[in-house]
Amino acid sequence: MAFHEVRFPASLSLGSVGGPERRSEIVTLASGFEERNSPWAHSRRRYDAGMGLRSLDDVQDLLAFFEARAGQLHGFRWKDWSDFKSSKPSAAPQFGDQVIGRGDGERRAFQLLKAYVSGGVRYERPISKPVLDSVKAGIGSIELFPGAGYSVDHATGVVTFETAPAPGVAVTAGFEFDVPVRFDTDRIAVSVASFQAGDLPQVPVVEIRI
Repeated sequence: MAFHEVRFPASLSLGSVGGPERRSEIVTLASGFEERNSPWAHSRRRYDAGMGLRSLDDVQDLLAFFEARAGQLHGFRWKDWSDFKSSKPSAAPQFGDQVIGRGDGERRAFQLLKAYVSGGVRYERPISKPVLDSVKAGIGSIELFPGAGYSVDHATGVVTFETAPAPGVAVTAGFEFDVPVRFDTDRIAVSVASFQAGDLPQVPVVEIRI
């Protein structure tokens, strides 16, 4: 299998339904108390691409994309319209949006991250598919610029600085990003009559680990 660095048509993903999924293992003890555990360190996102179809032309675009990916075989990029920025949805990404690490005087490469904070709990989600030319990065309170202060691997989400940040200094970044996914089916069933009546085909898409 391979990963194709191509994005599912954003006009079709705009109307999709989906979001994060967690896996929890819950055991109820004889006392009535529970033991809860999760084998996943990170959530996994699922979507239904069929919900974004509005015309038979959209269906044709979906089928072409599906065939080019050979069904479930090859991964691709997906724009999650509900969560695709390092910043708030109403704001443009800025270089200080996310703290992606702290310098130690030697390390130059840092993985892009997005933090989700609630009730004093912080979850850091690795970002492996930043959008081309969207990454802004800085060290401390100083913004740097691509080609002069750092480079970005858009296939992995790793930012490499020309000079290692000093010990303890915050390394920050702002960006837009896609989700690495694959189709979660090898079959798409479309009925023209049903589609025109408003019955949309189900086209499940699932996040993959990169």
